[in-house]
Amino acid sequence: MKICVISFDFWNYDEHIVTELRRKGIDANHINIGAYQHKNFPARVQNTISKIVLKRNLKNEYRQQMILDQLKKLGKQDQILVINPELIERKYHEVIKEYTRKYIAYLYDSLARCPAEHLFDLFDEIFSFDKNDAERYHFQQITNYNYLPEAELDKNPMFDMVYVASYDKRIQTLFKLTKILDELGLSYYAKIVGKKAWKEHLNVDSRRTVFFTRRRLAHQDVPGFYERGKVLLDLIRANQSGLSFRFFEAMALKKKIITDNETVKEYDFYNPSNILVLNDDLSNVQKSFFEGDYQELDTAIYKKYTLENWVKTVFDL
Repeated sequence: MKICVISFDFWNYDEHIVTELRRKGIDANHINIGAYQHKNFPARVQNTISKIVLKRNLKNEYRQQMILDQLKKLGKQDQILVINPELIERKYHEVIKEYTRKYIAYLYDSLARCPAEHLFDLFDEIFSFDKNDAERYHFQQITNYNYLPEAELDKNPMFDMVYVASYDKRIQTLFKLTKILDELGLSYYAKIVGKKAWKEHLNVDSRRTVFFTRRRLAHQDVPGFYERGKVLLDLIRANQSGLSFRFFEAMALKKKIITDNETVKEYDFYNPSNILVLNDDLSNVQKSFFEGDYQELDTAIYKKYTLENWVKTVFDL
């Protein structure tokens, strides 16, 4: 069987899908359009001028043409999975679909954030991590997956709470929360990544417990970063109800998690001893949550959210 995954794999999560497929003996390949780079500086300048003068992003066009070029080399596929298909224009989807007997989409974002309704008719099957979208459009609802090996419980982490995320409006909630943690005498460390993050250095105290940087954390370093905390923080973007990868990384690493995503209460792995769902004013943040031990999940529930089970479900293996 031949399967191809196409995605803009910024955080390198999608590559795990291909690795698992290959582990099962499947001829699997990954076309990562996020890996495309300008060939040289003049090409970068040309693209900048094109965007300003012609309102045409050449880099996006080259990325999408790269998909077709690679598919020509790979040949016909039994299944092709496109993650977040709205990043690819319809005319390219129409050509991509000719290379497979089964065309699948996975929406790892809400349609409110990333509209893709204009592409629905192209796919044989659509999965979504957003429960609201799945119910409204009759998609197959599926969460993200636990791609890490199960770890031993660490009772002596460096910080009470750790957080890593892109630079956006979520830092407002982060700062409100860290103020409460300071009052409770709890420790924390956060890394915020983004081109404009440097502005926030002016707001950071001398302890540097919230660190802003332009350089993102390498994917292979994420588990090590999370291992430094007893509790992970998960803050959702606007118009999002699906569960981020943090819940499943926490599951594997046996870490508690604090979140403002109310929908987690609807899942079978939800345990208030492990997962604190913030109320609007954060008044339910108590020291006792940090002091209690992580309660391990039932084996059947844990396996339900593994990458192995995700791959079996999506590709009907």
